[in-house]
Amino acid sequence: MLNKFTLKLARGLPRENHAGRPGQANLNSQRRQGWKTRVLRKAGAFCALLAAAGLLLPAASVQAGSLSPSFNQPGNILIADQFNNRVIEAKPNGDIVWSFGLGPLNFSPQSIIGCNDAQRVGPLTLMAGTGTPPNVIPQIPGGAADNRVILVDPFGRIIWQYGQFGQTGSGPNLLSTPVQCTWLPSFHVLITDQANNRIIEVNLRKQIVWSYPGSNTNAGDQLNNPNSAELLENGNVLISDENNSRAIEVTRADQISERSPPPIRLIFSHSPAAWRMGTRCLPIRATPASSRSMPTISPSGNILRAPTRTASPCRCRPARFGSATATP
Repeated sequence: MLNKFTLKLARGLPRENHAGRPGQANLNSQRRQGWKTRVLRKAGAFCALLAAAGLLLPAASVQAGSLSPSFNQPGNILIADQFNNRVIEAKPNGDIVWSFGLGPLNFSPQSIIGCNDAQRVGPLTLMAGTGTPPNVIPQIPGGAADNRVILVDPFGRIIWQYGQFGQTGSGPNLLSTPVQCTWLPSFHVLITDQANNRIIEVNLRKQIVWSYPGSNTNAGDQLNNPNSAELLENGNVLISDENNSRAIEVTRADQISERSPPPIRLIFSHSPAAWRMGTRCLPIRATPASSRSMPTISPSGNILRAPTRTASPCRCRPARFGSATATP
């Protein structure tokens, strides 16, 4: 019952379009006037649930008046603006309607340093603070660590995080260059912990419930600078193993089920179902315009290994559960 209630809260704003119905104009106007109340209620109820479970971080109060009516609308673009230390949501015309982070010269916990990935979870935003490497930002030549995965409400409050700002490690509640994060249907978070060469699944109590390579000690099965991980419908995890030049499907028993070295080949007999899981059930996903190497499953079932450098963000489209997914 608790999971069903939480899922309802996390589905986000309704995406229904009632235009054109007789007498609908006044109703639509009333709905527009009440949109902030709906956002507050959904985000507030979700946060209240986390607080009741002792999982909510303390945060300063933020007024709802700062939220744009265009927030979280279909067609908007969620961008991990990596070296500007922020995540922004923009309308198709380029207008910024939401942002988190204080800009390229701010390296405090109030920003997200070197953000490499972000996705919308209903009205909330999950993002990975990768940090900036040395000799990239002139103002901080030694680089800046973030090492957090954070969940932010619509008003810029951090309500959950895994990892400690500025601290590097592999122990409990520590990360080293997290480059990607995925919100799972179980309300766990899948984190690509790049410099630790591992994928971890963390629950909201910050407990690691699964990891890869985990118990697998085979030399050829180890990761080398992994760049992303996504849950498949069969329960396995698809990993972009960047410096090993491969995409691998791993089981929850820490074994490689299928691997895809160049040239890329079809590896899923159930691929249409896996593709639907990747494109219809996950919330808004955004990757940085300057760096992306996530494996993508096409509708035909092929695994497409994205180039490690691109110059285009992702566009969002309506999807199931009142959320949206990103398309190149």
